[in-house]
Amino acid sequence: MLVMLTSVDRIETAINAAQVTFVSPVTEGTRIRFGAGRSVTVVEPVAEVVELLNRTLALQPG
Repeated sequence: MLVMLTSVDRIETAINAAQVTFVSPVTEGTRIRFGAGRSVTVVEPVAEVVELLNRTLALQPG
């Protein structure tokens, strides 16, 4: 399932919650890491990002 967040350049970004491997706070907001060295930085604070990811993952069947 996808989560909509705002990247640091103010563009809406869709994130597949199931692919997130690491979340960390950075000066600009929150860095979300995926496998294979991919990442995106969003403006939402880390607590909000984690809450959205957890809520989304809880809704996934199975």
